Amino acid sequence: MRAKQGLLGACAVALMLGTTAPAFADTTADLLLRLKEKGILTDEEYNALLHRRAEETAAAPNVATPGAAPQSAAAGALDDKSVVRMGKNGGMEFGGVNLKVSGSVNGFYTHDSGQRPSATTTVAGGVATVGSQNTSSIRNGLLPGFIKFDLTTTQLGIDVGAHFGLYPGINSVNPVSFNANSAGQPTALTTSGIDARQTYLTFGTRKFGEIKIGRDIGLFGSEGILNDITLLGVGTDSGNAAPSNTSLGRIGVGYIYTDFQPQITYSSPKFGGLQVTAGVFQPLSTIGRTEVNSTPGFQAKLTYDMTQGKFSARAWLSGLTQKHDITAGLPAYTGNAFDAGAKLGFGPFGLVGYYYNGNGVGTTALFLLSTDANGNKRKSDGFYLQGTAGFGKVTLGASYGESNLSLTPGESNPTLLSSNSSYVGQIRYSLTPWVTLLSEYTHTKSKAHGGNQASSDAVATGAILFF
Repeated sequence: MRAKQGLLGACAVALMLGTTAPAFADTTADLLLRLKEKGILTDEEYNALLHRRAEETAAAPNVATPGAAPQSAAAGALDDKSVVRMGKNGGMEFGGVNLKVSGSVNGFYTHDSGQRPSATTTVAGGVATVGSQNTSSIRNGLLPGFIKFDLTTTQLGIDVGAHFGLYPGINSVNPVSFNANSAGQPTALTTSGIDARQTYLTFGTRKFGEIKIGRDIGLFGSEGILNDITLLGVGTDSGNAAPSNTSLGRIGVGYIYTDFQPQITYSSPKFGGLQVTAGVFQPLSTIGRTEVNSTPGFQAKLTYDMTQGKFSARAWLSGLTQKHDITAGLPAYTGNAFDAGAKLGFGPFGLVGYYYNGNGVGTTALFLLSTDANGNKRKSDGFYLQGTAGFGKVTLGASYGESNLSLTPGESNPTLLSSNSSYVGQIRYSLTPWVTLLSEYTHTKSKAHGGNQASSDAVATGAILFF
């Protein structure tokens, strides 16, 4: 997907996204920018030419100001720390350090029509809206806003980096009750939250690969959310009456949320298009239980990328395992899960298929509803299928997905969630290289094992900006 439409390039979440504005406002820089916007230059070609332009400007003879001492002018020219130029990947370079700033802002008007409460609409773990009346909100979508700072350099032949990501929302929340992503509080004299999702360091070499230490997006489930079209929009708008910093998108209706987790991971160099990433993770407690776990969690991901002419493909396989120790009379258990998928592209057309399967992992969030009341593991699985088509500045997208949760043998829990599912239709218009206008329709349905069910319909329209 082109940078002017949004993601993931980057995310590359990762993480993650952006287009860099030129550092020089002269005719040459303006011309290069116009060529990039018209698709004549790729982002790599544009950045390379702009970097070359910056080097030529920096190398130009210094014109001293009247009355300036020649010695002072020479000292300034020789002091490399005072020179600011284009960095390797855009951004700025000063004193041998590359600083890249990227970010996003979004907002949507969202109208939600949920089902009226009754004896047959209770679904424990359901995400479809059940309420006494329709709701309207001005809210963030699946992404809050974010601003990310990446400082990278090379020391003693080793590439090192410090990375910080702050994710502010536009909606007011009540941080006392939970955290920056708590339930919304749409009253006067309140404020939004800032979610510090990313704080990590990296070091490595091209031949060795890279080690990451800190807090960043997980491995299991990450491809599911990063390739989801609702990442740019709203999707299922749980809590629309009092919106939090984010909507659900397709979380819980096609994949389990990967989350941002403390970790130590290693990513190999790419062998052709093949790359392996694996690491140890902070062990997560089962939601609703108090646990002290003696061993970490483990996650790994295998990806393969290829491009041939107009055709592109990305395939992945990832998994996690984590032991949960005995607590409050409940037995120890180990949660395991894997997911697999592929994204195919041919010119302006794209297709994504995704599937996950877990035992003792739960649904929607990691280790939510993962066991019954006696500590026995529940099985879960889910999938989504998605297609996109681009026509100039317009991109059309549609997807269907569902997440399923099974009862344990002998368990009787008629109101427990059996499945969450949704249909999504989306249209995007690339207004500028930074700004994308977006409208979306989502139909969500939740079903319980005893036959209860609820459904809701949401319409969202707004804009998202990446830089």
